[in-house]
Amino acid sequence: MRNAINYTITPKDPAAHLFEVTLSVDKPAPEGQTFSLPAWIPGSYMIREFARNIVRIAAESRDGQVALAKLDKHTWQAAPCNGRLVLTYEVYAWDLSVRAAHLDQTHGFFNGTSVFLAVHGQEDLPHVIDIRRPEGDEYKAWRVATAMPELKARRYGFGTYIAADYDELIDHPVELGTFAVATFKAHGVPHDIVFTGRIPNLDLARLCNDLKKVCEAQIALFEPKTRRAPMDRYVFMTMVVGDGYGGLEHRASTALICSRADLPVIGQKEATDGYRTYLGLCSHEYFHTWNVKRIKPAVFAPYDLRSEGYTSLLWLFEGFTSYYDDLMLVRSGLMDEKQYFKTLSKTINGVLRGSGRTKQSVAESSFDAWVKYYRQDENAPNSIVSYYAKGSLVGLALDLTIREQTNGKKSLDDVMRTLWQRYGRDFDSLGQGLGETEALKLFEEVTGVKLKRFFERYIHGTDDLPFDKLLAPFAVNVDDNRKNAKPSLGVRTTREGNDCKLANVHEGGPAHAAGLSAGDLLIAVDGLRVTATNLETVLARYRAGDTVLLHAFRRDELMAFNAVLVQGDTPQVTLEPQDKPAPQARRRATWLVAA
Repeated sequence: MRNAINYTITPKDPAAHLFEVTLSVDKPAPEGQTFSLPAWIPGSYMIREFARNIVRIAAESRDGQVALAKLDKHTWQAAPCNGRLVLTYEVYAWDLSVRAAHLDQTHGFFNGTSVFLAVHGQEDLPHVIDIRRPEGDEYKAWRVATAMPELKARRYGFGTYIAADYDELIDHPVELGTFAVATFKAHGVPHDIVFTGRIPNLDLARLCNDLKKVCEAQIALFEPKTRRAPMDRYVFMTMVVGDGYGGLEHRASTALICSRADLPVIGQKEATDGYRTYLGLCSHEYFHTWNVKRIKPAVFAPYDLRSEGYTSLLWLFEGFTSYYDDLMLVRSGLMDEKQYFKTLSKTINGVLRGSGRTKQSVAESSFDAWVKYYRQDENAPNSIVSYYAKGSLVGLALDLTIREQTNGKKSLDDVMRTLWQRYGRDFDSLGQGLGETEALKLFEEVTGVKLKRFFERYIHGTDDLPFDKLLAPFAVNVDDNRKNAKPSLGVRTTREGNDCKLANVHEGGPAHAAGLSAGDLLIAVDGLRVTATNLETVLARYRAGDTVLLHAFRRDELMAFNAVLVQGDTPQVTLEPQDKPAPQARRRATWLVAA
């Protein structure tokens, strides 16, 4: 196609995990055309250096081979040439995640950030991609799944697809293979669900029915009058594995990984916890269609994918999305109150478990995502707080506060709709995002509630959120049962063979006080062998205050430690909805049911 940037991508050697890409530029820059591959992918805030997977690259024009000079780790410049410039390169694709590219004899998957070099200065042109089938009879049944508009291809077929510009090109992941697929409509918009992997007796009908409820509830939240979705078509793409979990949002699709056991089986009536976890993942990524893909921090408008984009607002964009993901399951009738409060309890306990929450605010956690959250080590619980987990609790606390102080006339829903109207609905024409200091002003304007103190304490400060006080007006009892917990060492363990390895040693706990460290292999308590599975059983015979002799290997050296066990080391908060308290029950119902 003329006046466009043209790509061809072919699964050249699935056994070697190699895609071949050709890139044609009709009018290269006279001084020499520059190309680069993104260093990170939106939604995953870590420099990943995708260019490291380019294993071979060459350029040519009508005059023959064109020299390429590498300017930095992900940038090349071609020498000046006459006429069309064509690059040919191979990309190694063996990352089974939602962030990069993967190819073998069973399927292919890629994000554009991993395979499509940007043509500097021509990013705003239309971008056309010719997706080709791998050679061989064994690939005749393969199909294509993507939300990218077709140009000269049938739906699910190989052929050419088109994006308005480079930004759109890299925001449409592509799945290749013999996947299962089904379609439903949510407020008139087609939604495809695509599953890759071996999944006996997958209940596609149930998935369509349940996801339709979630999608329609979210569309109605942002557009209560028009019920208009911000896309013409949406695709859920799921890679099914034995054990896995993850998702990454895109403007009209999402790439997911889930465990096979989490998906519904034909004839299975009850929804399992695993299935609700999968629905919650779908709900989370779908909510991002509005919150972060269109409503964005100013620093992401537009993205600079060559270097980090620092923002202190991920508690709002990721944290609020985490708040709404399960809430939308409740509002859709796919999770009941007790299940919801059980999930909330788990989140609260997870945040309270780490002392990092007393050192890092969610605003700081957001800003430091590039160097801390996405690069966690064994000391992470003692040094950081999750802007996902605590951010979701901030969203809950703000929602409850606004509802209580306005007597139910306003809620966080109103704030999200205003964000959508001002920063998302017409984002392409506005060309701006939410500024770093604009959130408080907008919240107060929309709700009429003074929230400066809240922001200072819980968003920019490190105070624990007072859920006992916040939930009482909504007829939910909060209790911490750690006083009944068994004695513990204050550690998180993992299995290494049959050994008990200390993955994290919590600051201030018995193991920390005794001198144990993450990475130590705990082998005995008072002379009794400890294995990968029996530590809790061994410790259950002791009481708080008892001193135990611990033996552990650090590297290849046997060491001994004396630890004093404590009671209630692990938070055990439970949330219990009261049965018939009026008017609090009606207030709770409005929060959990009304969109």
